[in-house]
Amino acid sequence: MSSGHRLLVKNAKQLVLICNNGEKYKIKHGMQNLCVVENGSVVIGSDGLIKAVGPAEVIAAQYPEASFDKVIDATGMCVLPGLVDAHTHPVWAGDRVHEFAMKLAGATYMDVHRAGGGIHFTVEHTRAASSSELLASLSGRLVRMQRAGTTLVECKSGYGLELQTELKMLEVIEEARRTLPINVSSTYCGAHAVPKGKTVAEATKDILQVQLPRLKEKMSAGTLRVDNIDVFCEQGVFDLSSTRSILQAGKDMGLNINFHGDELHPMNSAQLGAELGALAISHLEEVTDEGIAAMATAKTAAVLLPTTAYILRLPQPRARHMLEAGVIVALGSDFNPNAYCCSMPIVMHLACVNMRMSMPEALTAATINAAYALGRSHTHGSLEVNKHGDLLILNTSRWEHLIYQLGGHQELIRYVVIKGNVVVDNDKTMDL
Repeated sequence: MSSGHRLLVKNAKQLVLICNNGEKYKIKHGMQNLCVVENGSVVIGSDGLIKAVGPAEVIAAQYPEASFDKVIDATGMCVLPGLVDAHTHPVWAGDRVHEFAMKLAGATYMDVHRAGGGIHFTVEHTRAASSSELLASLSGRLVRMQRAGTTLVECKSGYGLELQTELKMLEVIEEARRTLPINVSSTYCGAHAVPKGKTVAEATKDILQVQLPRLKEKMSAGTLRVDNIDVFCEQGVFDLSSTRSILQAGKDMGLNINFHGDELHPMNSAQLGAELGALAISHLEEVTDEGIAAMATAKTAAVLLPTTAYILRLPQPRARHMLEAGVIVALGSDFNPNAYCCSMPIVMHLACVNMRMSMPEALTAATINAAYALGRSHTHGSLEVNKHGDLLILNTSRWEHLIYQLGGHQELIRYVVIKGNVVVDNDKTMDL
């Protein structure tokens, strides 16, 4: 074997691969069956990709003379793939902590929206913020996510609702992608709300005739990389017809369809997404049985957001029905001013307690299936040869502690590694 490798992680008590046959996603019983190697090692090459993974004695025999930039002895520890957060809104200005008090007093999401809060409050402050201010706050939030184990994150625009601010947000996301180690999937979400003073038809026309053509120019010129298109399909926001035309226009530009659907009302968003070949649909608190069946057939991922249902006191998404129907279930934090959670371990815990997922299902949903929802499961979401060397090393002998412990992951996650580079080295972990 050639020498000169970036990282060797050796002698892990548990090495949780998630997949070992190149699966792009897992469904049904497959989500329960994690591939776990006892006493395992991982080799990450100088290109940041996994070169070997398996039993420690096999890896040691394969690489007897190899040199490594860094060696981590993970004796007594667990190694997992880096977590994937499939839905966030991390670029915004303006503090909405006061709205939490309103919600606790009984105000609904739409009550807050009508009172001048919600998305429109954030839009006003985000429009006024400079790019440097937005980049500074975004970078801080992404570093917090990274500390909690997230190594691939979806980041949406959507607090501009007009061309200049939407582009400003997407450019800030692009700058974060270039300057931070965390992997980023960028989403254009100009149809996040109907701007004040505009009708749905006018807002849709502006997106189709002004915003998307300009975005296409920038993407073609190579100055901006955008991966997905999103629309908030909901009563009082964008109806099915507008949603269809915007999503189709984005798909025609080469963007993956990945949108908000069936959150507050059953809108038949799931059926629409399945028909359009959507890669993923988020929320789905009010999805119908027909919508679940359509998503299972179309292999459209369901990105479930237990934090949102928890904070807004909504019915929980019907995870068990989706799992039993063969839907590809993924998880996201929905990090935004309304649901301020940077931690996928907390999301997985809530998914288990409130949505009745098992721990293996939750971990699968936050790794390979979340990567699939972002079109990245060929490179992320499991510890397999030729995938990105993104992983977590836990100071515990059983991986389940990452989900079982509610919070406290800062005492549990010893290292976070992205492409073979240690990006979090936490010597404050504690033994159980």
